[in-house]
Amino acid sequence: MSAFTDSELAYLRGERHLARLATVGADGLPHVVPVGWSYNDETDTIDVTGHDFAATRKFRNAQTNPKVAIVIDDVLPPWQPRSVMVQGHADTIDEPTAMIRIVPTKVVSWGLDSGRHPG
Repeated sequence: MSAFTDSELAYLRGERHLARLATVGADGLPHVVPVGWSYNDETDTIDVTGHDFAATRKFRNAQTNPKVAIVIDDVLPPWQPRSVMVQGHADTIDEPTAMIRIVPTKVVSWGLDSGRHPG
């Protein structure tokens, strides 16, 4: 069974390619950056990767503290924000392509017809 509702899956499989990833730095402060991502149907995860990804601060942060969150969102005109926020555990994968694989522990969405809303 998926961690995502049918509405969330439809949204994640759409044309959105940019998200914001939050990791925790060694100093305990949040580090939030825009990232490329994809939904992985086989593992029911959000996979984040990029150029020279293993050398990035976000990758190192996730290796040290695997608690992460990602927000995937957009806005429809005139002003209809839609979003899926995933909190979870980051598996850092080095080979063959460095990536952060986010295993969802909590999913919140809004602006979709999923019925979930931020608390």
